[in-house]
Amino acid sequence: MKRVLFIDRDGTIIREPEDEQIDAFEKLQFVPGAISALRFLREHTDFEFVMVSNQDGLGTDSFPEPTFWPVHNFILQTLEGEGVTFDDILIDRHFPDDNAPTRKPQTGMVQKYMNNADYDMAGSYVIGDRETDRLFARNIGCQFQQVGDWAKIAELIFAGERTAEVRRTTKETDILVRVNLDGTGRCDIETGLGFFDHMLEQIGRHGMIDLTVHVKGDLHVDEHHTIEDTALALGECIDHALGSKRGIERYGYSLPMDDCLCQVALDFGGRPWLVWDAEFRREKIGEMPTEMFLHFFKSLSDAARMNLNIRAEGQNEHHKIEGIFKALARSLKMAVRRDIYHYELPSTKGML
Repeated sequence: MKRVLFIDRDGTIIREPEDEQIDAFEKLQFVPGAISALRFLREHTDFEFVMVSNQDGLGTDSFPEPTFWPVHNFILQTLEGEGVTFDDILIDRHFPDDNAPTRKPQTGMVQKYMNNADYDMAGSYVIGDRETDRLFARNIGCQFQQVGDWAKIAELIFAGERTAEVRRTTKETDILVRVNLDGTGRCDIETGLGFFDHMLEQIGRHGMIDLTVHVKGDLHVDEHHTIEDTALALGECIDHALGSKRGIERYGYSLPMDDCLCQVALDFGGRPWLVWDAEFRREKIGEMPTEMFLHFFKSLSDAARMNLNIRAEGQNEHHKIEGIFKALARSLKMAVRRDIYHYELPSTKGML
């Protein structure tokens, strides 16, 4: 089936001025990264390119056509010179108060795509900068990419989003974990153990991973099952989200935290292994038994199929384990980084 990139113009490909009209050449500026990202997507994907733009009052006294078309045609010629062409260009001329069925976020402009069974609307995208573009995507049944980092948009459309969800239910625990490896560090974590929540949040915040962890465990017995099963579910979720592992950096990081130096080196090579060189003198930090730290990372390593080498030195026990979790986060961030311009499996074996 055919897929489409429905691409907004003003604020997306070109910068939008304060008066919201590109009616003079001196107002024209391309959004940084837009041309190179669009060229990559045009060369490396089979998406059709459709420009979908609201141009308020085009053709009226407030926005005469002779001021629009020269600039618009220059934009198209510039893009074409860089290998970016459009299969269709759709422009709505109505003002917002007209409530026209063809004005985004209404769907009138793209009915010919929505009503054609040859098009996979769910596999298509709207790329835009406004809430109206987001609503437009929802109304036509497409995915949405908010303009910000054009390189990231190209990566996600070309290689796919790296998200996963794992539900692990036993007689001892009921755990839900969701990850988005290409997130912004948003966390929603509830394990019943405050200090454990704080440590898991370090993974999300410092790894730029959106992380949801909801746990109902047998804490009336002790903390063991909650911590171990969370590690297993989280590791499995990360492994699923990595998918084919094509283009990833694969390897990992270290950092200091006050009096402590913490090193977490990792390898997503598919062979789980843990080296643990960290000693703790306290029985607990918060509600978390320090004996469970090693167990957490061993379970995480096994389930994520990664090699973890963890070393920490220092005096403050809280700083030491928090430094380890932060170093893990930064190591994950480095290792999962994906390069679509070298989209190969990082292995001489041909598999990970």
